[in-house]
Amino acid sequence: MASILRSTKGLVAVVTGGASGLGRGTVETLVKSGANVAILDLPSSRGADIAKELGENVLFSPTNEQKDNVGRGRVRHVLQHWIFGGTCREARQCFLVEVPDHKVVSDAEVKAAFDNVKEKFGCCHAVVNCAGIAMAFKLYSISKKKMADPEKIQRTIDVNLMGAFNVIRHGVALMGENEKDESGQRGVVINTASVAAFDGQTGQSAYSATKGAIVGMTLPLARDFADDGIRFMAIAPGLFDTPLLSSLPEKVRTFLSQLVPNPSRMGSPEEFGALVQHIIQNRYLNGEVIRLDGSLRMPP
Repeated sequence: MASILRSTKGLVAVVTGGASGLGRGTVETLVKSGANVAILDLPSSRGADIAKELGENVLFSPTNEQKDNVGRGRVRHVLQHWIFGGTCREARQCFLVEVPDHKVVSDAEVKAAFDNVKEKFGCCHAVVNCAGIAMAFKLYSISKKKMADPEKIQRTIDVNLMGAFNVIRHGVALMGENEKDESGQRGVVINTASVAAFDGQTGQSAYSATKGAIVGMTLPLARDFADDGIRFMAIAPGLFDTPLLSSLPEKVRTFLSQLVPNPSRMGSPEEFGALVQHIIQNRYLNGEVIRLDGSLRMPP
């Protein structure tokens, strides 16, 4: 009888956005459990340093920087957090936080990255999509009589949705070369959605749409590749202690933590990584989205 739980020792995993935040938490968790991991992230990220720190079982495969329209370095976007209610008056305002942009990886770049994985490790058993961007804006401001920039809408879709599709296509192609194991399995793809897919806040229509798409594709993909032995899962994280939220004032971080019913704190990237590891190991998990949010329901 085949084992119900698959060990991650010796497994080969690809983690996009693996140089920081939830992606880095996933990388470190999997490496500690004995997995080989490929980090896909920007050249300017700490991916190369992290790979060196974690040892020969980690590969860093950079994707090219996206230049802005005046050719000056990496594009950065503004994420607006509208925080209403609660007991912290200082937090009842709009915070502007610059969010590092993960480039829309082209088909050629993704293919090259998976070619590097095959050359280094010979195969791929798991793909974890953590890369993405978050921008907040209303489609139209009635008071200002101003429409949202359509390029912002398109970029959100390109990075969060099309980027995921590109990685999935090439990840599945490499997994398809694996022989099925004793329980008929070849691999698993884990995408990162968001609680915004379910309780999108003010200004998150585009972002929530892309994360809702991640939720919506999970079951059809699981059905598409059921006969091939490839599982599909998604995680919808809530508030996590990532570099983005770490940059906020302490009073704001405290306020945000109090929004989470139990445990009343932000999640840690290691907790995200632990769920990724469990999904990889538990082969009966397929076609489902798991909220990892301490029962948080975001306010408007």
